[in-house]
Amino acid sequence: MTLGYWCILVAALLPYVLTGFAKATARAYDNRAPRDWQSRLEGRAARAHWAHLNGFEAFAPFAAAVIVAHLTGGAQATIDLLAIGFIAARVLYSVLYVAGIARLRSLVWVVGIGFTVALFFTGA
Repeated sequence: MTLGYWCILVAALLPYVLTGFAKATARAYDNRAPRDWQSRLEGRAARAHWAHLNGFEAFAPFAAAVIVAHLTGGAQATIDLLAIGFIAARVLYSVLYVAGIARLRSLVWVVGIGFTVALFFTGA
């Protein structure tokens, strides 16, 4: 399996790390009514949950981009670098989101989407 494909797995799992952080830092997690619990989150736990949701939003285009890059014959080294760049951007984005650093977080989000878009053109 290529490094790019491994990055798809990491991107798929990253949102679960964030929801785990939210559960660990917020009080009174209720597994019988998790949606109600999520609606009452505040502060860092709420931001971790929002980053969790955004991680799922970013996942599908990234996964598609890596697969398209492979199928269109993109250079493996380029695919791997862009995929790692995306993962690094997503990790930094999540840290900034939880920390409440909005402007820099938005800039890092743009960088991450840029890596995704670039992946679509590696085989062109």
